[in-house]
Amino acid sequence: MEDTLIYNYQRPSSLIKKSASEELFLSKYSEIQKNTDAPCFFWGEVSQPFILARGLITLSNIVKSSFNLSPFQMALLKDPIVTAGNSRLRFEGFSHCAGVYARLDVLPDGLHGEFLENGTTNVDFNQPMITALGSIRLNEKIMLSVGEKEVGLHKEEGKVVERKVPLPVKWIKGLSTVQIYLSESEKLHCFNKVQTQQLFRGIPKGPVKSDYYLIIRGNKPMFSPVKSADAVCIGGLHRLRLLEPLLPYIDQMQVFPHADMQSTTWQLYMGNIRFSFSLSRETWRGFSGEGAVLDSLIDDISDEWIDALDKYAYANQSFNPSAFALDENIHLKKTNNLTGRLAAMGLLGYDLDDNGFFYRRLPFKLNRIIGLNPRMKNAEKLIAEGKVEILNKTTARTEARVEGTGVHHTVIIESDKERCTCEWFSKYQGERGPCKHVLAVKKLVNI
Repeated sequence: MEDTLIYNYQRPSSLIKKSASEELFLSKYSEIQKNTDAPCFFWGEVSQPFILARGLITLSNIVKSSFNLSPFQMALLKDPIVTAGNSRLRFEGFSHCAGVYARLDVLPDGLHGEFLENGTTNVDFNQPMITALGSIRLNEKIMLSVGEKEVGLHKEEGKVVERKVPLPVKWIKGLSTVQIYLSESEKLHCFNKVQTQQLFRGIPKGPVKSDYYLIIRGNKPMFSPVKSADAVCIGGLHRLRLLEPLLPYIDQMQVFPHADMQSTTWQLYMGNIRFSFSLSRETWRGFSGEGAVLDSLIDDISDEWIDALDKYAYANQSFNPSAFALDENIHLKKTNNLTGRLAAMGLLGYDLDDNGFFYRRLPFKLNRIIGLNPRMKNAEKLIAEGKVEILNKTTARTEARVEGTGVHHTVIIESDKERCTCEWFSKYQGERGPCKHVLAVKKLVNI
């Protein structure tokens, strides 16, 4: 499987400086099109250009960072994704190792312009772009456009051209997993600016190899190497330092741990701009390999259903599985499976404040879904080759034998508990999604 999806733009993105104003145009590319007549997705002013610039620079630094890759791998820089829709702009990206996810949202009150079309594109932040963003002053006026046009900014004549970029496949896989984790996270803490700055001053120097815990003593939050009741577990705590440049501008920070501590999300609020920052459970674990959506891919769902849900989410720019199940009189489990599939295709992101999914149309074809999930592909191969034998099946319990390489694995599924004798399950105990043997059994018996 290729690591990237290579594609070309009709024209480059660029940054143009004019005498009285600054204009930013982001070139777009997509393998699929909803509306080819729209000249661009959004055109208008940003009410907090200085904060936006600082947020985009931080996002770019996150995209350029890595916590488990070699210098050679880090040299293959990738670039953020931007979505225009539902009266807001969202910029998203991953670190190279895909263990850090970040998103900058410009909320409706922070934009003064027109949304000509809903859409998503991949954009490039090269050094001239970063330099130009860094030169934006507090009271400067900036025009922002997301679409096929070029990019422009500032007083003197000049143009910064952006390069064409590939879209990393592991980003698509990471986006699907992180949205599921976000939907299973709930707000636990809210800290003001002073509390947040004091908390970050307590981050140990250098890389942190062991787990740390966010605890509260009195009304003071702190990081501790010792676990206590109601503590939030954080792997790779030093990764939080990527947020330090934004701390002088925040109003507050909220913390959203995953229900099983598989991720933590730190959300910074800066007026009409919101910056979300999610950490994987450990530095060596990228979101792209967690397998959170695999259970949603077990049931076969027709392309007609997927297309209908795609159009529904596109029209509404959001998707609430429970409300959709009620409106359409569909079993909630089926709706959740549909949600997982849409997330696996990159069509859904998750907004913690809205407590719901938002629509995002990534520039790749939907039929790549199985290819992006090799465990599911391997499970289907086990079934096709007749290597799955159901030994016993009742309403409460299923036992099966699955042929492996020189060995047979036993799979037992009881209610919500799954067990397998394979090395993968022994190592991760289901924390990184089901193994291929469990997937094969569940798909065969349609659990």
